[in-house]
Amino acid sequence: MKIITIALLLAAFVLIAVVVAARSRRAAGDADWPLYAKKPLSVPEQILYHRLVKALPDRIVLTQVQLSRVLGVKKGFNFGKWNNRINRLSLDFVVCLKDSTVVAVIELDDSSHQRAARAEADRRKEQALKSAGVVLIRWSVNALPDESTIRAALSQTELTQLPSERNVKQSGGE
Repeated sequence: MKIITIALLLAAFVLIAVVVAARSRRAAGDADWPLYAKKPLSVPEQILYHRLVKALPDRIVLTQVQLSRVLGVKKGFNFGKWNNRINRLSLDFVVCLKDSTVVAVIELDDSSHQRAARAEADRRKEQALKSAGVVLIRWSVNALPDESTIRAALSQTELTQLPSERNVKQSGGE
């Protein structure tokens, strides 16, 4: 009888401990996380964004866009393999027509682009965009373009065609 009582008390103690631990974990998950809201654009990016919007009122200007949201993998190719090459890369600015067709990508380069890892990421972005027929424009944070320079860069003949039309010219047709 004594053994049964001790076993029941021990089982009750373990059950209470499990319930208390579960409530503690749940409460910790509901507690405030150590996060804060921050500005998604640096000061030079903010300046260029406003200049782009003002210079290109008939275009959509998107910022900080994942490259995988702009490029797709052609049918017949291994999606995982090719998507993994661009998966964690982001674009500073994407300029689109009103129907969201990508016209050009703009990268704003600062001194961080001289680091080896960043240079490799830039090389992959350039290769991916070139393969898809998307024009890439690079500007330095030390020489931000004014509105007329922006309009001139985006009014070049090759930019008046859709990426699919540029791709046909580059590859000779598919």
